[in-house]
Amino acid sequence: MEKKILFVATNIDAIEGGNETGLWLQEFVEPATECKQAGFEVTGVSLKGGRIPIDPNSYSNELPRVWDGVMEPIHNTDKLENIDLNDYAGIFFTGGHGTMFDFPNQSVIQSALQHFIEHDKVIGAVCHGPAAFVGVKDANGDSFIKGKTITGFTNKEEEKAGLTDKMPFLLQDKLSAEGAEFQTSEPFKEHVEVDGKLVTGQNSQSSLATAEAFIKQIR
Repeated sequence: MEKKILFVATNIDAIEGGNETGLWLQEFVEPATECKQAGFEVTGVSLKGGRIPIDPNSYSNELPRVWDGVMEPIHNTDKLENIDLNDYAGIFFTGGHGTMFDFPNQSVIQSALQHFIEHDKVIGAVCHGPAAFVGVKDANGDSFIKGKTITGFTNKEEEKAGLTDKMPFLLQDKLSAEGAEFQTSEPFKEHVEVDGKLVTGQNSQSSLATAEAFIKQIR
């Protein structure tokens, strides 16, 4: 079995009104740490490559120092289009509000996901990461998530975050419109859904549990 996991992150560092955004740090470091501890090599990628912007609101003085080393794969990412997907056992889409702008309806992401779908490999996403699923079709031309039980950042959570009017769409509404059986729990509470080889987490508080379920599916 391949012992490598592909982690996809946003390149977007600001949204309407100049609000700084980017990757929500916890949504990379906790899953990446779990994957490394499980013996997998972690590769960080993005659409444009380079250093991944990190949402300043996701920093905390209480962050464990061990995260410094874990963050190395996102210091200088390769472009997703340059990756040999055959080398990877799974793909994991990290979150942050930036993903709402560069993940949806992207041909490179769609092509990558189709590889993992067709080869029955594990696909994971947390919080806003499922924005990557928008516009993705399966071999029959249907929405990849049609009939799939998934979760992601909810309408209520977006409202509480105060960014509803800054988003191009609401993730819950968009994924539901594409046929997903979108499940919600209380705002900012741990919640994970597993549907076959598809693993999704509702929010940053679900990052660790999503990673644990993701690794379990690979094994």
